[in-house]
Amino acid sequence: MPLPPADTPARLRVLARDRVVRAHSPFSRRPVAAIILLSDGAWIPGVRVESASYSLEIPAVLNALSTLVALGRRDVVALALSRPFRPDDVAYLESFPDLHLIVRADDLLAARGPLPEPRDHPMTPYLDEPAPTSSAEGFALARRIADRAHVPESDFPVACVVETTSGRLVPGVNVEHPTWSRILCAERNALGTLISYGIDDVARMYLTCTREPGCTPCGACRQLLAELTPEAELWMDSPAPEGRSARAADLLPSFFSGNALFRTAKTRDAA
Repeated sequence: MPLPPADTPARLRVLARDRVVRAHSPFSRRPVAAIILLSDGAWIPGVRVESASYSLEIPAVLNALSTLVALGRRDVVALALSRPFRPDDVAYLESFPDLHLIVRADDLLAARGPLPEPRDHPMTPYLDEPAPTSSAEGFALARRIADRAHVPESDFPVACVVETTSGRLVPGVNVEHPTWSRILCAERNALGTLISYGIDDVARMYLTCTREPGCTPCGACRQLLAELTPEAELWMDSPAPEGRSARAADLLPSFFSGNALFRTAKTRDAA
């Protein structure tokens, strides 16, 4: 039976439960999904993304909020989780700018007053831009996207644009937090968005650091890139117009794959 249009909290819970299947949680087997509702009824999903290097996990709340920033939106009116909020979720949100949410239930934070009805489909993660015809065009687009970065800690904006095999473009920017371990780089922001939306046809990525020409992904991003998109072609902005490129997995030779951890998780499931 369809839910009544006015029952927005219930609809958000259904959306969160439906998105759990997109989570990448091969080690814990504990998938989590978050749904951000915006003032016009648009909504953005985020899912838990685990890494073989456990501390590099992208929590569902952080994933959804970093996608929000990369898409150039800040008008959050509600945030729902597929499980009850935990203290670390709330601690992250309390330090995030422009959020004025109160507890409505153990799995829902929302602004005061009535909430808009969620739309039937999530907000598109794609940029309304044509696919670059050269690496120089890809860098130019990434430099424009870098203006969306949230960098109060470093004042060092970074942007990443992922191009799919069909020519669609997904943005990522660095999103900072007073607790530095909660900072998410542009590359991992984009990877989290890809997984939340079920996009797996990555062709190439364009990366730029507008204040340091020639920069390359940090070690944390190299680990996630090697795990999640090993064959992707990564183009890195540099003083040379064409930049330089490398296969994602080649940026971190002999990276930790976590194969033994997979076996442990499967054994635990079978027990």
